[in-house]
Amino acid sequence: MSKQLVTKDNSLIGASYSLGVVEQRLIFLAIIEAREQKTLIEAGGLLRIYAQSYAKQFNVEKHTSYEAMKRAVEGLYEAGFAYSKIDERSGKIGRYKSRWVDKIGYIDDLGCVELVFASDVIPLITRLEARYTEYELKQVVGLQSEYAIRLYELIIQWRSIGRTSQISLVELREKLGLVDEYQRIEAFKRRVLDLAITQINEHTDITVEYEQHKQGRIITGFTFKFRVKKNRGNITAKVESDNSNRSSIEGLNDKQLGRIARNPSFIADYNDLVSSTSPAGQDMNMWEFEMINRLKKDISQFKKRPIRDYLEY
Repeated sequence: MSKQLVTKDNSLIGASYSLGVVEQRLIFLAIIEAREQKTLIEAGGLLRIYAQSYAKQFNVEKHTSYEAMKRAVEGLYEAGFAYSKIDERSGKIGRYKSRWVDKIGYIDDLGCVELVFASDVIPLITRLEARYTEYELKQVVGLQSEYAIRLYELIIQWRSIGRTSQISLVELREKLGLVDEYQRIEAFKRRVLDLAITQINEHTDITVEYEQHKQGRIITGFTFKFRVKKNRGNITAKVESDNSNRSSIEGLNDKQLGRIARNPSFIADYNDLVSSTSPAGQDMNMWEFEMINRLKKDISQFKKRPIRDYLEY
């Protein structure tokens, strides 16, 4: 049986939105269907998600799955998301809002939901180049919290280095779609963060822990550290394993690697490796930190020209 891959542009991975578990699952199945029918989705065609498919993928009864899908139709129609993306002509960061779907409904006699993705969504799930995140659907099947699903996606963008950059509490709340909920940090950690981490550690291919950052006694942000579980058969994110070019950085120290990372040509060649909304996409120090780690961990990502050429500028 072929792998069921969920693939999203990193602008969509890093977007801010609030969707329930069933709504997110419908999006997953629609993305898989869209990728398999690329011609149809580029034409803005209807995608059908059958209760039988939902039941099989998420291990629930068919009748239960269809009732859940029907209830999710209204919420998904009303739902929107906010995202950032680099403008191709100017190189500047644009900030946008969009809906997920242009149309959505259900057919009782067929036991299916039909939807048409909004025009903004289509290129973020089909016209993918370097800036995307991909994982097997089975990694999120066991996640029963919408926050666990979102947090898993946010974390695995950093799979190549095993830790995220620091993310502020405000930004994390935005990306998880939290507006007025769980304002007290104790409630946020107990009902959102710790619950999500527990589910991720139990049901996915990674084990996560987080570090708190404070200003005085106030928690202002978090860094997530994670490792891939030993059963590496579950790993499906886009990570190159060929390290045959690693010798090209032998003898280079961190200062020299930092010089490479700051080279404007290097930045132009590889700025699509990080989300424009991530710390590394907005802060040069965080960019340098992440690129040094990536160069040391997996040089095969950097193939556009000999890496030492960037020392000269």
